[in-house]
Amino acid sequence: MWIYLKNSIIVVLSVILLQMLVVVPAAYAFAKYEFKGKKIMFGSILIALMMPTQITFLPVYLMMSKWGLINSLLPQILPFITNAFAIFLLRQYFMQVENELIEAAKLDGAGYLRIYAGIMLPLCKPALVTLGMFTFVGNWNNFVGPLIYLNTEELFTLPLIINSFRSAYAVDWGLLMAGSTVAVLPLLLIYLFAQRSFIEGIAATGLKG
Repeated sequence: MWIYLKNSIIVVLSVILLQMLVVVPAAYAFAKYEFKGKKIMFGSILIALMMPTQITFLPVYLMMSKWGLINSLLPQILPFITNAFAIFLLRQYFMQVENELIEAAKLDGAGYLRIYAGIMLPLCKPALVTLGMFTFVGNWNNFVGPLIYLNTEELFTLPLIINSFRSAYAVDWGLLMAGSTVAVLPLLLIYLFAQRSFIEGIAATGLKG
C-alpha cells in the first residue's frame, strides 16, 4: 500500500503546488487589473467551467500519447495545473479586497510583486485553504484518469489498487476495507486541522448554500 500511497501523494501535492503557482496570479489579475481581452478571456474560463470533464478525456489522451507520457504520473498532473473553478473561486475572494488597500501600498512605495506576495496572499489564506482542500479531494479520489493513463501496477494510485481488490467473481473484503481506511484517513485529518479556514473561505467566496 505504501507504493500506491506514495503515488497518490506525489500526484496530489504536485497538482496543488503547480496550481497555486498558476491559478492564484491569474485570479488576482482578473480581479484587480484591467488589460486588453480581459472580458473575453474570463468568458472563456466561465465556458470551460460549464463543460463536463469527460469531453476532454479524448483530446487530452491524444496529446499525452503524442508527448509519450502515457503510463506515467504526468497525465495526472499536467492537465490539472490550470482550473477554471479555481480561478473563479479566487477571483471572487480577491474582488472583496478593497482597492484602497492596494493604492495605499503603492503610495508607500510597494511594487506589484510586494503587494501580491506581502498583502494579497496573506489576506486570501482562507480561500487558498479552501482551494487546496477541493484540489486535494478531487485528485485524491480521481479514479477515471489513472484508469485511462496507467498500465503498470507500480504506478497505480490508491483508487485503482482499491478497485483491484474486487472482481466479477469475488471481493477481498479485508483488503478492500483496509485500503479504503488508508484512503479516507488523510481527508479526515486535513479537514479536522483546516476546517476553520475552510469554512471562512467558503463563506467569503460566496459558495455557501
